[in-house]
Amino acid sequence: IGSKYANPEIGRRNLETLVAATLEATLLQPPKPATKPFLLAAAELSQYSMAAYRKLVYETPGFTEYFFDSTPIREIAELNIGSRPASRKALQGIEDLRAIPWGFGWGQSRITLPGWYGFGSAVQAFLDADAAQGEAGRKKALALLQKMHRQWPFFRTLLSNMDMVLAKSDLALGSRYASLVGDARLRKKVFTQIEAEWQRTAEALALITGEPQRLANNAALARSIRHRFPYIDPLHHLQVELVRRYRAGQTDERVRTGIHIAINGIAAALRNTG
Repeated sequence: IGSKYANPEIGRRNLETLVAATLEATLLQPPKPATKPFLLAAAELSQYSMAAYRKLVYETPGFTEYFFDSTPIREIAELNIGSRPASRKALQGIEDLRAIPWGFGWGQSRITLPGWYGFGSAVQAFLDADAAQGEAGRKKALALLQKMHRQWPFFRTLLSNMDMVLAKSDLALGSRYASLVGDARLRKKVFTQIEAEWQRTAEALALITGEPQRLANNAALARSIRHRFPYIDPLHHLQVELVRRYRAGQTDERVRTGIHIAINGIAAALRNTG
């Protein structure tokens, strides 16, 4: 609320955006419902994507340890915010985490994994399924995805949100957080999978939208990110170092406070907390 309405000029702009969106949603003709081929393709993508996501999160040995070590999730849980604890149980398990701490942890480490992981593999599998019919089959499948992007607002919004989340990710900073994982073999195995899927997803988006650059159709957000993010890069490096010290036993109040200030600063700049 503060970031959108504390300043009169920015508040007016956000209010105008809200009113315009309300008028557009209520006065314009509603979009046509998705066609059956669109829905079938979306269902197929969903299955492929879920399989890739679960393969990483639930079927990769040591992934839980990687997540808890490479993100400041334990430190986030100590923040005096929210009405409920970060985890439903006192155990360290992915299944017991609530959705917001899960997303928050990946955002802080600049991987933003829940917003995009699995899409690249899904598109690849979708195209490969039709590649059995030759190159013509693959081109036909890609043409369908491109048509869905042009004509189906739901799919276009989904890809737009994914584009935004990818633009806010930073694998170089993510690798700094990965250095907090003590098991070098586990660190390399999981981060390599994440990095490969990021590349697949970026390539899939470019294939479907025709835009190789992030936020090509949202110049205002691209400019905002370009101006904001250089200020939080040092916060990330500081947070990693403070978390390393805190977990090594330097639990004095200054270290703990520094971690929490970094968490707040990064969250404010990213504007996606989970």
